Amino acid sequence: MAVFLCCFMVLLAAVPCSAAGATAAGERCVRQGKAAYAPSLSPLPQGSGACGYGAMAAEINGGFLAAGGPRQHRGGLGCGRCFQVRCRDAKLCSSRGVRVVLTDFHRSNRTDFLLGGPAFAGLAKPGMAHELKRLDTLSVEYKRIPCDYKDKNLSILVEEESKRPSNLVVKFLYQGGQTDILAVDVAPVGSSEWRFMTRVHGPVWRTDRAPAGPQQFRAVVTGGYDGKWVWAEREVLPADWRPGQVYDTGVRIADVARDGCRGCAGADAGAAALEWK
Repeated sequence: MAVFLCCFMVLLAAVPCSAAGATAAGERCVRQGKAAYAPSLSPLPQGSGACGYGAMAAEINGGFLAAGGPRQHRGGLGCGRCFQVRCRDAKLCSSRGVRVVLTDFHRSNRTDFLLGGPAFAGLAKPGMAHELKRLDTLSVEYKRIPCDYKDKNLSILVEEESKRPSNLVVKFLYQGGQTDILAVDVAPVGSSEWRFMTRVHGPVWRTDRAPAGPQQFRAVVTGGYDGKWVWAEREVLPADWRPGQVYDTGVRIADVARDGCRGCAGADAGAAALEWK
């Protein structure tokens, strides 16, 4: 069945420029901060990590992963966001930096990011990764960028605590673009009886009122000050859905935050004018 991308623009025009600009500017501005090396292959500790990706994190973005501080993690809303990070040491570091996906949270006030092995090595010039790892922390510049998962559609992982028929907990994977999911609804296929889901944390949503039979989903996706409904008018979860399984929605998201106001309010001085490749 063909997949239809339908959108309903959220009416946010009445939001003052100062409020909208703080969000939009924060999305597009280059910021300065600190990064450190996480000695394991990924920045995830043993277990599922604060974003709940678990072992699946190693499959995201080729293993180029990061744990973010409070400013980046944002209480879970930052989970799955993509950032370009580059080191400011011209002797050791490449000018291009690396693109990472936020998969965990760290509480240290000393650094904005903990970078896994591949990501940290990717900051360095050829042959300089070993020298870079000798440093305790790095001065970096970073900005949020659109996520691009190539051949991956937005997908749903049914979490292990789900139990048919009505207790459903899902995690969204491969959320493209520069977007946040602000609301999720589920309904029987072909029905308009939508039932809202509640965010547990980050990319995880739940309901104890999941409908019986095949299910379809819709979500409010926003980037910056703008938003829209996105859904696939087809079966996403079959009637016999199973915990631990990943289901393809057939939808790809490529929206990017729009800038409602001029300037980079709150960005670190001198960083906003930098050119990024």
